[in-house]
Formats: sequence, C-alpha cells, structure tokens
Amino acid sequence: MLDVATKKQTPTVRLRRLAAELRRLRAAAELSREEVTERTGINTATLYRIETAKTRPQARTLKALLDLYDADDEQRQHLVTLSKEATKQGWLRPYHSDLPEEYTAYISFEAEASSVRNYESLFIPGLLQTEAYARAVIAGVLPNATRQDIEDRVQARIERQQLLTQDDPLKLWAIVDEAALRRAVGGPSVMRAQLAHLVDIATLPHLTLQVITFESGAHTGMPGSFVLMDFPDPLDTDLIYIDSMAGDLFLEADADVRRFSSIFDNLRATAASPDDSTKLMARLANDRE
Repeated sequence: MLDVATKKQTPTVRLRRLAAELRRLRAAAELSREEVTERTGINTATLYRIETAKTRPQARTLKALLDLYDADDEQRQHLVTLSKEATKQGWLRPYHSDLPEEYTAYISFEAEASSVRNYESLFIPGLLQTEAYARAVIAGVLPNATRQDIEDRVQARIERQQLLTQDDPLKLWAIVDEAALRRAVGGPSVMRAQLAHLVDIATLPHLTLQVITFESGAHTGMPGSFVLMDFPDPLDTDLIYIDSMAGDLFLEADADVRRFSSIFDNLRATAASPDDSTKLMARLANDRE
C-alpha cells in the first residue's frame, strides 16, 4: 500500500499530534514498523514519515493502521478528524496567506503553546516589540519588501502579542543580548519608546525578561537566536524554531530539545537578574532622552 502524497509537508500542531497518537497506538499494540508493513502492506518509509509528521496519511492508509491497532470508535473519530484538518494552521488571518509558509506555521505553533522560551541576540523578541520598532526592523531586514508586505508582517506581529494579554496568557521567558537594546532601530525616539515598553511589560506576572550584558563576555547564545515552545497536550512534544538567513528550521528530536534547553538554562544563569535587567533597560531608555 502506497501513500502517494509527495509534497513537503509544512508542520502543524494537528499533524504532530496525529503522528504522536499513531506512534502510541503502535507501541500499545507491541508492533514494530516492520511488522506493520508485513501486515498492512504500508511501505516502511511511508510509515516512518507518517509517524514523524513528515506527511499526512491517506484515508485508506489511516484506516488500515487503525484496524490493525484495534482502535475504538472514539479514537477513530478523533484521529480521522485530526487527519482531515492536519494541514490547517491553527491561528491564521486572511492576509496571512501572503506571508511565508514557515512563518505562518510558526504563528500557529506559538498560538497553541503554553509557554515559550526565546533567546534573541540582535532583535527585541517579536512578542515584545512596539509597532514602530517592528516596522523599522522589518523594513531594515527586508529592504526589497513592498510597503504592503511590511504592513502585513507588522500586523501579524502585533496580533501575536495578544497571546500575552488573553485570559489564559502565554508564559514567556525572554533573554536578550545587550546589543539588541543598544542598536538604534528606527532612530532614538523609536528605540526610547521600545525600551520604555520593555520596562512596563516586564511587570507582567507571566513574563520573565533578562538581559545578557556586554560584561558577561562570550556565552552560549552567540551562535544565534532560537525559540523553544512547550505545549499543554503531553502528546505534543517540545518544538524548537530557528530563523536564520539560510531559512526557517523546526526541530523536535529529543536530543535537539535537550541541547537547546541546556543552552537556554546556561543563558538564564549568565544573564542579569530580571530586576537588574529592568534597571538596565530603564537606564538605557533615559540615556536616549
């Protein structure tokens, strides 16, 4: 039995959840992938891609797996629904169709997450940017973008920030290098307003904000920024997002999660305390008066 879908699958929360559920059912049935192949005819490579959320199973493939795993009616209905909706991103607006596919995937994951750990070496974290800073930084990073492209990205960034003020807010732990605070993005007035905003928002109980000062010297975050996302459903494994000039990258292997979690813990220990970080940001804001 072949699964003919060959297009690269952009990750979604639902696709990852479907993959996790199918792995769990196979483990409960005490079957190896090779045994599943022998009993269903599903190619081993196809099964691997399904179980690692690289592709969505066709309806007949999913039915064969659920039959083999002796899934009950409730499980079947749940997984069939997940499969049908697996390619849908969870938190999108109409204009998001004009944004890069990887970025819309990130927006969807962030909206589903219960907590985010974000280290930034050169930028203010997107969830903490003022509109003026966001517009200036997007225009600077994407010099060939049209005015509409810039405004679409600004709007998406500002809407993402609602996650911090909703009834069940996202828990955010952000660490930034001092360089991000000193770079005058948009000019002195924009940067002064941005720093003042950081001082104000740092009082939120579900937000922790730290700064790695220049005096800290070399540190583990110097190779680049990254985001670690945790999800409320235990079947949704932690996810790492890296945005670089080479492209966007999603990582979810246990080894990668452990490595980046360790890096973040090291950065947290290296950074100034939240109180000292807030004092530094306030001082830098005053220096731009």
